[in-house]
Amino acid sequence: MFLIDLLLLPILLFLFFSILILPFQFAFYSLINIITIPGQLIKIAINKKLRQNHALEHSTINVLEREFGYRKLAGYATEQGFFIQGKVHPAHLENAAIIGLQRLQRGENHLAIHNRCGTSMLAANFVAAVIFIVLLWQTGMFNFFNIIVAIILSQFVGPLAGRILQRFITTSAQVKDMDIIGVEYNSRNFIGIFGMSFPQTPNKFFVRTQKSDQVEIIRI
Repeated sequence: MFLIDLLLLPILLFLFFSILILPFQFAFYSLINIITIPGQLIKIAINKKLRQNHALEHSTINVLEREFGYRKLAGYATEQGFFIQGKVHPAHLENAAIIGLQRLQRGENHLAIHNRCGTSMLAANFVAAVIFIVLLWQTGMFNFFNIIVAIILSQFVGPLAGRILQRFITTSAQVKDMDIIGVEYNSRNFIGIFGMSFPQTPNKFFVRTQKSDQVEIIRI
């Protein structure tokens, strides 16, 4: 019994000090989020091509999930197009990208919004940070109650704030001048098991886009 107590003591001390400093850590990261998150959003907001491709990425994933039945897909946009990550057939992905673009061009702007977008996470983190700092300023106390209140409220406000930010800041459904010009992926992926190589289904794709007046043929 003495040996067990001796072994548990360092663990208990570690947990105690971790709990003790957690409110201070949360306050530190809250300040960091309040400073950095607006800058990230502004950087996206002033980049029209990135916002357009972000909208196309969401629209493509929405079509893949709703019309093709895919799940657990992720993605991110660049100025040249957008990446889709997950097990998806390349032909389905290309069709979904074209359909998603056409539907956005017809005015179905809701397709530019996706519930799992990282913007919602940024919004939730920012809301939690603001609430915690306000509570800290009002109470002057570093405690778990403030952390719990900030996290709970951010879970309610974050998704709504994320959708608003997507709608007005991080995506642009104005894609009349955009075209899908190709889906690129590595078709020679192999996985090694016990010294043998087996072909692996590609799970990362790049959908390249360009303005309509700059379309070139891209060989895949």
